[in-house]
Amino acid sequence: MVDDSVDRFFEVLADPTRRQVVRLLGEGPQRAGRLAQATGTSSPAMSRHLRILLSAGVVTDERLADDARVRVFRLRPEPVVAVQAWLDQVQAHWQEQLGAFKKYVEQTGETS
Repeated sequence: MVDDSVDRFFEVLADPTRRQVVRLLGEGPQRAGRLAQATGTSSPAMSRHLRILLSAGVVTDERLADDARVRVFRLRPEPVVAVQAWLDQVQAHWQEQLGAFKKYVEQTGETS
């Protein structure tokens, strides 16, 4: 069964700009302005994307101690781990199905 966090992860990443933000944050923490520049989006648009990613738990933010106005965004590993676990389950199911089909073909002597 798919966990709600996996559903939300896929829903949030349906947007190509948010996928690009996740790729960029995979390289390391970044400020919103840098993310907007790298994705070619306006600051208000990037703020909306980051708000969605934050609410889904895909990213986290922190304020710098020396300047509380500056926020640095980081990718959270937990949603990615949950998706990987789900993909592992899907792969295991398909491996089992392919193994059963192979066994059936070998037992019946049928070939294409």
